Amino acid sequence: MFFGTSFFFWLIAALGTLVLPWHMQQDGLTVAGLFALGREEAEAASALSQAAQHGRFWFWPIIAALALSLPGALPSGDRAMRSRFLVWGGGLGLAGLVAQGLAVGIQGWSWPILASLFGDLKDRQFGIGLGGSLAFAGFLILLTDGLALRGYFKGDRFVSGAVGLLVASIIVFTAWPVGTVLSEMFTPRAELSVGAAMAERLFDSKIWGLGCVTGRVNCGVFWNTLLLATSTATAATILGLCFALIVTRSGFRAKRLLRLLTVLPIITPPFVIGLGLILIFGRSGVFNQIAESMFGLELGRWIYGFNGVMLAQVFSFTPIAFLVLIGVVEGISPAMEEASQTLRASQMRTFRAVTLPLMLPGLANAWLVVFVESLADFGNPIVLGGSFGVLSTEIFFAVVGAQQDFGRAAVLAAIMLVVALTAFIIQRSVVGKRSYVSMTGKGDVGLPTKLPPPVRRVAYAVAIPWALLTIIVYFMALAGAFVRVWGRDWTPTFSHFERAFALEWSSTGSLIFSGGAWHSLFTTIQLAAIAAPITAGLGLLASWVLTRQRFAGRTALEFALMLTFAVPGTVIGVAYILTYNLPPLEITGTAVILVACFVFRNLPVGVRSGVAAMSQLDKSLDEAAVTLRASTFRTLTTVVLPLLKPAIVTALVYSFVRAMTTVSAVIFLVSAEYEMATVFIINRVINGDYGLAIAYCAVLIVLMMAAIGLINLLVGRRNLGRRAAAIPTPAPVGGRA
Repeated sequence: MFFGTSFFFWLIAALGTLVLPWHMQQDGLTVAGLFALGREEAEAASALSQAAQHGRFWFWPIIAALALSLPGALPSGDRAMRSRFLVWGGGLGLAGLVAQGLAVGIQGWSWPILASLFGDLKDRQFGIGLGGSLAFAGFLILLTDGLALRGYFKGDRFVSGAVGLLVASIIVFTAWPVGTVLSEMFTPRAELSVGAAMAERLFDSKIWGLGCVTGRVNCGVFWNTLLLATSTATAATILGLCFALIVTRSGFRAKRLLRLLTVLPIITPPFVIGLGLILIFGRSGVFNQIAESMFGLELGRWIYGFNGVMLAQVFSFTPIAFLVLIGVVEGISPAMEEASQTLRASQMRTFRAVTLPLMLPGLANAWLVVFVESLADFGNPIVLGGSFGVLSTEIFFAVVGAQQDFGRAAVLAAIMLVVALTAFIIQRSVVGKRSYVSMTGKGDVGLPTKLPPPVRRVAYAVAIPWALLTIIVYFMALAGAFVRVWGRDWTPTFSHFERAFALEWSSTGSLIFSGGAWHSLFTTIQLAAIAAPITAGLGLLASWVLTRQRFAGRTALEFALMLTFAVPGTVIGVAYILTYNLPPLEITGTAVILVACFVFRNLPVGVRSGVAAMSQLDKSLDEAAVTLRASTFRTLTTVVLPLLKPAIVTALVYSFVRAMTTVSAVIFLVSAEYEMATVFIINRVINGDYGLAIAYCAVLIVLMMAAIGLINLLVGRRNLGRRAAAIPTPAPVGGRA
């Protein structure tokens, strides 16, 4: 690149500071809105124009930082001198940008001391727009380039820039909103002081009570949540492993169908599984009616409470464990298993001593992801929980109930974060620092080893009944889309699909999407398609940084990447509103806040699947490419990524379908212009229009199945250079070859 990468990003910072409009217009983050003049010329002006022509002096330090970093951005000069200019220029530029963004609020100075020093501001400010965003990105990369020139990150500018990008993203879109909502812990309540109010919220018996041990009352929500998350994570990981083993290591003929059934719950809007379980196991469900008529058993409301919530969560989160584990199982080198059998180890001993230990990173990562997902789950407990309360539902009722106690919600969210951190530490201690490498630069021509008969029988006994139950649940749930009124009028009809997705022709011959669901469907697909590649890219970049690089703060970064996953979607939604409803990032009501929520809410799955897959790749592959003078970026794109295709598919599939089906976080963030499909469905359910809601769910399921197939087609399969099992050639007649 002409003049080098540092100069290129200096030009990016200069473009954002000197040319493009600094602030975002009120009509949103659209191209027209970013460049429109709006009501005031100053609102659309660049930072330079606002400083020179409109007297907004707080932009001069940013312009000075841009000038200071120019000598470092030019390739000529002493390396040490260039690094100083880049570090000081980039650092001061970021500091000035953050300071002016926080100091100048929507109605003037944010702090009274600034108003007393500089007088009241009459000019109204808006959130940082395209100019401010580009300036932030440019100064960030200039700073990381300077750190690399000073010897940090082994002098690798790509690694330095990647870490800088991840840290900045986590600070802006995770730590900042989570910190904002957690700060509500320190708000006083009624006549209580800050400390007394916090102590009363923290030591509430509804959180820590153990009445279930000595009586028939419920335990506190902490113990309920811990029991539920541990049980769900264990069951879902076992199920995911069984499905992965059958799909990759058995001769089961319906592998594709089994794989589809495995991931089906993940592409389903939240309430469908709960509705199906109620129709089967509810008080008037099919299973209970059969048990009562044939055996005289009255099973009652057993589906409501711990049993039903765990069953629904295992349905919902087994696909996550499966997607994480299947790449790990496929990545195990058959040559190692063949070596074990060559040394006269039995199939069962080989599985216990070789295969299973090599799966440990995948098992630990799958368990951690499901555990944290269960902690943060809101949809299943609110539908099937009954009197069985968990942390996520208590947070919801603290925010939207009659209490309106954000302090209590913040305390519960903090407890949830501590539980997630503890699980993260346990997972790291289980995996340890042992090597799990099974893919090296050498050729691997081993044959995939069949499962030992006992393991195969157990896998079949666990997975096949679960697959049949999945079919029944979905059949019962989706049948409501094809009858007039569920439970009253069973007349077959397609009227629900016609109301949702009607098409008409105008008088001019153009096609009109007249159905009520088209707008939300198109909006959801567009935003999910934008968020999915960003989520996958950031997740895999983070997994590569965490597994291949060593730097101070790496463990803290790894936990920070799990932060939004450990917080319920309702808390994330409230946190985003509290944080981004005012400058400097005034993006509430725009598409940007929805995309950001999708990306950082779903990022941990891409990170954990990438970490599990990267732990199997020998570092000698990277080192060999670097020895042949390949850059770090080229090594990553041409050597590492082709071997991570299962992790890429996992990240893309999960991020896309979760963006299409999420409800708990975005229910607070949607607007009339950006209505999501799940919010449309939930509103129909609230109004009792189950037929239209289920019809919409059926369309979403078909669309997401097509999207998953397209993602697999575009990404492809990784080629590990292994030979397939030989097909025996029949001997000719007469017995001679």
